[in-house]
Amino acid sequence: MIVGVPKEIKTKEFRVALTPAGVTELVSHGHQVIIEKQAGIGAGFADEAYVEAGAHILATPKEVFGRADMILKVKEPQPVEFELIREGQIVFTYFHFSASKSLAQAMLESGAVCIAYETVTDHGGGLPLLRPMSQIAGRLAVQEGVSYLLKQNGGAGILAGGVPGVAPAKVLVIGGGVVGTESARMAAGLGAQVVILDVSPERLATLSDILPANVTPLFSSKKQLETQLKEADLVIGAVLIPGSRAPRLISRDMLSLVKKGALLVDVAVDQGGCFETTRPTTHEHPVFQEEGVRHYCVANMPGAVPVTSTEALTNATLPYVLQLADKGWQAAVKDNAGLKKGLSMAEGRLLDEVLSKEFDIPLGGRQD
Repeated sequence: MIVGVPKEIKTKEFRVALTPAGVTELVSHGHQVIIEKQAGIGAGFADEAYVEAGAHILATPKEVFGRADMILKVKEPQPVEFELIREGQIVFTYFHFSASKSLAQAMLESGAVCIAYETVTDHGGGLPLLRPMSQIAGRLAVQEGVSYLLKQNGGAGILAGGVPGVAPAKVLVIGGGVVGTESARMAAGLGAQVVILDVSPERLATLSDILPANVTPLFSSKKQLETQLKEADLVIGAVLIPGSRAPRLISRDMLSLVKKGALLVDVAVDQGGCFETTRPTTHEHPVFQEEGVRHYCVANMPGAVPVTSTEALTNATLPYVLQLADKGWQAAVKDNAGLKKGLSMAEGRLLDEVLSKEFDIPLGGRQD
C-alpha cells in the first residue's frame, strides 16, 4: 500500500502524522511511504530523516493525495484539501465530525473511507488514539491557563500555588475523564486548590484514590457547578461524549457568576465545546472575551508541543496503521472491532449511528 503524509495546514499546527520511526516500520512491512516536503519540520523531523527511513519526499500536497492509497493526518481535512481526496481513499485522522456537518457532508461526497482516531476503541472500551492527545491537552490547559492569571496577561495577579500564608489559586475542572484527570493532577502539582466534578460516583471514587490531597472530587450538578464557578480562578471544561457533540454545561447566563480576572479553558472545543459561548480560537489569537469573561478555546492545543505530540501520536496510531496497510480497510475493521468503531463513512455511505442522528443523514447514504 502507498501511505501518504501531507503537511498539516491548520493554523499553527506543527504536528505531523508519522515519525521517521513509523516510516521504517511501514517500509519493513513492504509498504511505500510518501511524505510532503517539510511535513515534519515543525515537529523536529527533517526531510533527510524520512528519506533515511525509506520514505519518498514529494513537493506538493496534490502529489501526495493523488498517489496515496491511505492518507495519514493529524487534524481534520481543511476545505482546500476536500477536492484532493478521492473515492475509496482511506483517510485516517482526528475528524471530530460532530462539530462540523459541512465536513461530514464533504467527506461523504468525496467517497473516501474515513476512519476517525477519536472513536477507535480498545478492548476495555477506552479511546487509545484520543488518550495521548487528551493527556497532553489536559496538562497544557493548566500550563496555558495559569499564565493568564498573571496581571500582565489580563488576570487577577494570582500565583497558582500561592506561598506560605497566602492562599493558592482555585481551579475548577469539569469532567473526570483523561483530560480532566490530567488537568487536576497538573494543577495540584503546581500547588493550586482543585475541585474536579463528574457525574459518575464510581469515577469520583477512583479520582479520590489516585489524585493528590489538594484535589476534591465532587458530584456534578447544576447547583454544584454554579457554586464552584463563583470561587474559581481557572475553569477547565473537559467533558467528552465519544463521537458526539459535547454537552453545553456552562450557559451564557452563568458567566455572570465568574469572578473578574478568571479564565475559562474549553478543551472540548473540538467536539463543539462545553460552554455555550465557546468558539474555536487559534494559537495566534487564543483568547477572547464574552460577557466580560475571558475564554481560551484553541482547537488544536497539543499542536503547541509538536515534538511530544507527534511521538505520542505515532506510538498510538502505528499499530492500527499497520493493520490497515497490511490487510486493507475491509479486512482490518472486520478483524478489529475497536478499529471498526472508528469507521465513520466509506465510499459515500454513512456508517456512524451517532452522526446519522445528529445530522439527520440516513445510515448508508447521503443527505438529500
